[in-house]
Amino acid sequence: QVQLVESGGGLVQAGGSLSLSCAASGSSFNINAMGWYRQAPGKQREAVAHITSGGTTNYAGSVKGRFTISRDNAKNTVYLQMNSLKPEDTAVYYCNVIASLRGYWGQGTQVTVSS
Repeated sequence: QVQLVESGGGLVQAGGSLSLSCAASGSSFNINAMGWYRQAPGKQREAVAHITSGGTTNYAGSVKGRFTISRDNAKNTVYLQMNSLKPEDTAVYYCNVIASLRGYWGQGTQVTVSS
């Protein structure tokens, strides 16, 4: 079993920056891919960014060039640096970890961008 603890998020003005982190803990697990998703009110959850165990990254078109995903394998932690934030980035952000071929979700953290 893997537990995920997210931190970061909050309220920021448009054009500002925020950083999210998600730490995985548990016993006897091998993390494969890590990623971030978000869900805005009334919308479906969507993928934001993804990073493989080898460090290959992928981004949603709407955040490419503004968000950066990274990971620290020694700490089993994934990060999301969000710059040039827009009001449409407002959502609950969830980390997702694939560990030992099973998927796990964080509890979610609110990001609100005011115009």
